[in-house]
Amino acid sequence: MTIKVLLVDDQALVRAGFRSLLARSRDITVVGEAADGAEAVRLAASARPDVILMDIRMPGTDGITATRRIVADPATAGCRVVILTTFDTDDHVFAALRAGASGFLTKEVEPTELRRAVAAVAAGDALLSPGVTRRVIGQFAHRQDLAPDTGRRMATLTTRELEVVRLVARGLSNDQIAERLVISPLTAKTHITRAIAKLEVRDRVQLVILAYESGLIRPGG
Repeated sequence: MTIKVLLVDDQALVRAGFRSLLARSRDITVVGEAADGAEAVRLAASARPDVILMDIRMPGTDGITATRRIVADPATAGCRVVILTTFDTDDHVFAALRAGASGFLTKEVEPTELRRAVAAVAAGDALLSPGVTRRVIGQFAHRQDLAPDTGRRMATLTTRELEVVRLVARGLSNDQIAERLVISPLTAKTHITRAIAKLEVRDRVQLVILAYESGLIRPGG
């Protein structure tokens, strides 16, 4: 299957560079370009890309606001957003994740890593390294006011699902979770899928954020 990508950046040269890099993959096609967040929202609705590479800092509507609008619209809720920025700072990462982004990359990303990232996000995976999980979410989630229903939502999970969510929040992959709990990777994935459905979160990234916000896992824990 061909992965449809929308490029969003206020600099035409940056968009051209990413288009050129992605063109080297036969499985990826760029279906549109936008110079600001408002245009990105419109193109997402018309082009229905699988993955949106979204700059954070743009004039007018920024990337975080655009991401929030795209994931909130049922018509474009299936679009996965990867935030691209030259600013590798924690506040931008966390704000993007809370807005609904499925991952984060700096613009200095290597070509092979970029194409691999697009494929991973299109497949439904979260583009979030264990280091970023611990450092960013761990640092910022405990500062947020807890949503009143987080405890109730977590109570819907089984003991094993809670155990799996804790390990996801610590940055473990499906294979690592399987090894830790002496289960198959497929079983680990099934537990994660069920937890995402029960908690009504978008993906693995949002599952991790909720785990911290609910107090299921504490920063450094």
